[in-house]
Amino acid sequence: MRGQPDPVLAVVAMVLVLVVGDSPALAQSVDESGVEELVDVVGRIRTVIVALAAALATLFATIAGIRWLLAGGDPSEIDRAKRALVGAAIGYGIAILATVLMGILEYIVGEPPDTEDTSEDEDASEEEGD
Repeated sequence: MRGQPDPVLAVVAMVLVLVVGDSPALAQSVDESGVEELVDVVGRIRTVIVALAAALATLFATIAGIRWLLAGGDPSEIDRAKRALVGAAIGYGIAILATVLMGILEYIVGEPPDTEDTSEDEDASEEEGD
């Protein structure tokens, strides 16, 4: 086991990348256009990773279903298929949880409404009224 990477550690690292990776608050001193581009790129990467995780979970669920069908009543094979289905369900849960957590973090960390734009709109409407 020493030479193999820990799968739990890999899952935790992937979730951390998905959760923390899209935060614009970490780069506030950078030019706004650069931050927006970075946030867009990280968002696209996150979308691809979540899509791959969901596709992988679907593949595992399919393999587990086929294993169960081909088990022929062997309790040990049925148990292996059940464990594979549980693993696929955990994969789906991670993909959904990462998406939900990103939405919550974007809401919490998101930029407040720009107050300068509203004051300019009011000035323009006052000038039209004169």
